[in-house]
Amino acid sequence: MAEEASISALMDRVARTAPFHRELAKLGTEEQAVFDHTSLPGVPFVAALCIRTLPDTARAWVVAPHLRAQEALAAQLETWGVRHLLFIPEKEVALGEEMGDPELAAERLNILHRISSSRTGGQTIILTEGSLNDEVPSPDGMQNQGITLKTGETHAPDDLIRQFGEAGFEGVPQVISRGQWSRRGGILDVFPLQSSHPVRLEFFDDEIESIREFDVDSQISFRKAEHVNLILTEAEGAETLRDWIKPGDLVITAPFCKERGNVCILTSPPENAAGEENFSLAIHDNPLGSFEAGDFVMQEMRRELAERQIREWLDRKWNVSMFFPNEGEEERFRDICAGTPALLSITPLRGELPAGFSIPEAKTAVLSSSELFGRYQSATARRRASREDKARKARAQASLKDINPGDLVVHTSYGIGKFINISASPDSGDEEMNILYRDNTVLHVPLSQAHLVSRYIGLGSKTPELNKLGDSKWQRAKKSAERSVADYAAQLLNVQAERQTGKGYSHPPDSKWMWEFESSFPFRETQDQLRAIAQTKADMESTRPMDRLICGDVGFGKTEVAIRAAFKCVTGGRQAAVLVPTTVLAEQHFRTFKERMSEYPVRIEMLSRFSSAADIRSTLEGLRTGAVDIVIGTHRLISDDVSMKNLGLVVIDEEQRFGVRHKEKFKERFKGIDVLTLSATPIPRTLYIALMGARDMSSIETPPVNRQPVQTSVCPYDERIMKKAMERELERGGQIFLLHNRVKTIELFRDRIQALVPKARIVIGHGQMPKEELEKVMRTFVQGKADILLATTIIESGIDIPNANTIIIDRADRFGLADLYQLRGRVGRAGHRAYAYLMLPRSAATTGDARKRVSAIKQYTELGSGFKIAMRDLEIRGAGNLLGTQQSGHIAAIGFDLYCQLLQQSIAQMQGKRTAPRPDAALRTDFIINSETQFAAKSRKDYLGAFLPREYISDAALRISAYKDLAAVRTLKEADNLLRAWEDRFGPAPETVRHLLDSHKIKILASHANISMVEISGQRLMLTRNGDFILLSNKFPRLASAAPADKLRETLDMLKNI
Repeated sequence: MAEEASISALMDRVARTAPFHRELAKLGTEEQAVFDHTSLPGVPFVAALCIRTLPDTARAWVVAPHLRAQEALAAQLETWGVRHLLFIPEKEVALGEEMGDPELAAERLNILHRISSSRTGGQTIILTEGSLNDEVPSPDGMQNQGITLKTGETHAPDDLIRQFGEAGFEGVPQVISRGQWSRRGGILDVFPLQSSHPVRLEFFDDEIESIREFDVDSQISFRKAEHVNLILTEAEGAETLRDWIKPGDLVITAPFCKERGNVCILTSPPENAAGEENFSLAIHDNPLGSFEAGDFVMQEMRRELAERQIREWLDRKWNVSMFFPNEGEEERFRDICAGTPALLSITPLRGELPAGFSIPEAKTAVLSSSELFGRYQSATARRRASREDKARKARAQASLKDINPGDLVVHTSYGIGKFINISASPDSGDEEMNILYRDNTVLHVPLSQAHLVSRYIGLGSKTPELNKLGDSKWQRAKKSAERSVADYAAQLLNVQAERQTGKGYSHPPDSKWMWEFESSFPFRETQDQLRAIAQTKADMESTRPMDRLICGDVGFGKTEVAIRAAFKCVTGGRQAAVLVPTTVLAEQHFRTFKERMSEYPVRIEMLSRFSSAADIRSTLEGLRTGAVDIVIGTHRLISDDVSMKNLGLVVIDEEQRFGVRHKEKFKERFKGIDVLTLSATPIPRTLYIALMGARDMSSIETPPVNRQPVQTSVCPYDERIMKKAMERELERGGQIFLLHNRVKTIELFRDRIQALVPKARIVIGHGQMPKEELEKVMRTFVQGKADILLATTIIESGIDIPNANTIIIDRADRFGLADLYQLRGRVGRAGHRAYAYLMLPRSAATTGDARKRVSAIKQYTELGSGFKIAMRDLEIRGAGNLLGTQQSGHIAAIGFDLYCQLLQQSIAQMQGKRTAPRPDAALRTDFIINSETQFAAKSRKDYLGAFLPREYISDAALRISAYKDLAAVRTLKEADNLLRAWEDRFGPAPETVRHLLDSHKIKILASHANISMVEISGQRLMLTRNGDFILLSNKFPRLASAAPADKLRETLDMLKNI
């Protein structure tokens, strides 16, 4: 509250100044208020000054010239205390297709709904100039576009479904995207157009018993609600947003807008100004000038100049304040300025301010610590951090549930076959999976045994042969893989044991500097990131040498883990080395490390081919004497002339891109030293879990808060679309990746592109160039000295170019899904809307597999939605990198899922770990029936059904998935959790489902007690362990009751006590 009071006092001081008071007095009158000579950092401040004068009944509309200005204004208005901000995203449609982005449309709908339903005002709406003319319904029409449902109300589900259908919603077995509904008995799921999450309505007859939001991936509810608004149609209509502005609302136009509101902020004098120029309202840029990373800490002269200017202001009775984003940064500033009272008398304010300014008329200077320490962070990241942090996993775990006709599958007993379909058995009438094997033989697998079947995933594009039923080849392949997996596990555990017994350096616990350093991180860490940091620090503090692998997609925050590890190492008195495969990546890391550590006296140097001879000599000398704390470089770092006085940590980035010779040299040079390896190829979750016991690994799977989905457009090759796309990106100051995968014609293609956008600076990069030349090209682009990078597929994997937010892929049909996914991941890093255009030749644009493959990628535009095939391919590639060639051969032979199971078992056995056994015990009874058809013909008095009835889960694919989930359950607690999840998704479980779970619990308890067979005949219970029956007083145990349900419960209770 004290911070808010200080910001408010500063604004009061300026508002009372005569020129500002005069302009502010015009608000609410017919006269236009004009604030001229306002530098860009002062624009949000002036807008906030005007907004705070508004009565609660009025709204403010802040109009920005373009998206970047809109995002910067939103972030900084919050800093200046403006509340109830509503950010209207631009209605951007990818060129070439009238296909709006669903995330964007949903956000717009949500905001419009909030504006139209607010009767009181008090909101500040930020939009771009272009959005003013967007067609929207009237505010009243907006309210009529949806329905509001409350718990306890009566609504016939059939009526709701009819309304959904009329609005164009689609009925599906499982809701995964907006505009879908699904009904399962008394449960109705729907995904409204404006919502972040779908909604589950549970009915008792026609009464709504409960309303819950649920997670798309897990399909499980996580939050109850009393009411829900369902918007069923998109916002289109006869009005424009301009018509929504009411009399009494304030319209503020930012500099460079063609529009003129009743408040106009300009950077120069008004066009109609007459007479001598008036600077009484002037707001100037920060007169201290801009600092590069490290200047303020390292350069005493720069610090003295800043101090002199601040002392001068204070002597002239100026008010001098400085914004600090967090407590850590403020503490650091106080430490640095401990001997300079003038600097310590600055008023500290809390908030994110990218740049400072001064207002001479009001004798006020506002400074920014980010500017002082040379950290020029994008303001957009903060705005999105305030959105709900959806910690949805960004990666598809190699999902083996979604099996489609024609897919290769693996049956654990019979090997590789091809899935045909699910059909009713001609004998029993029950559904079964039909799998084709060699010689056209078909295996029929009941759905209750679906857990024995998984999708086949190998490595590479080679299709394996189908196995022959009854042939021993499959069993031999499985045995060979088991032996090889055991050897591989032993090798991993030996390496781990060597490091465990090796003596390393124990870094000291975190210092105050470490706390300040971590507090000054300008983004919010994801949970995965925090876990990886904590695990890395714990390794560093232990006495054994660290060998940790951090896996995660590009841009998910691995570098920050490495930066904190290096900082911990340096503040503990040791040196750190960062080893990267290319000079371009070295330069990027060098910049990032310097910016992050700019407030501390840490000397960071770079060793690469682009370093001058004098720099190399100075760096080598500094490393030898200990004057250099952190060195970043390519394999030049492992040359014989590099010696380090006190090396404590080595970070290896993109290890898989170094050659075998280099890797051997690493092992030799870094024995006994902490090693942190970063890999940008994610690996499948199943492999991660399998390896966890044998290798120290951290996996970062959650995208950062400000990552936006990339808006993807698939269209026939059209140079008009390309021209518009490139012009749009260049207008907003961005850069473009243009992919043309044929080296022969790349020069000609460049000439055509140059003719389309004559002012663009184009550079060419391809794999046949000499390495040095290619690195120069990449360097030019990374440094922003070129607008378009025209390349083959060599867009460097680890490089982060936040300013490149459009990618155009020519002949997208020639790329695999994983490649398209990875290439598209090059854009959308800075929190700005990013575009991918996948261009097809006109012949392929409407037919064939190419269109199908390219269209598939459009389904994955959302970072965390559903199971992504492309991502899975990429992960499998990552698995191959990690495991090596020999293991990849076994994955090809038996499939990835089975390989991971074997590896996990092998590692656990060698470590002597007791894992919950698979419930493999057999259960035989004379009263349980697992077939729905057979049960229908039996007496309910003498028999129990134990299955998932079609009436409960009507979709066959969902039933297969449910049976697989049941087979994976190994403890009683997991069984209870599964029942809760099923009841949440499908409604109260019928008796047959509860009996199915009780049967599985009996198998779990039997397996835990090493019992291989449980047999119930009449009232006699026969338990087999190690081939012998378990007898009580030389007799088989007897059950007290003859009723089927009681016998099942009694058996369960008896097994709990064995």
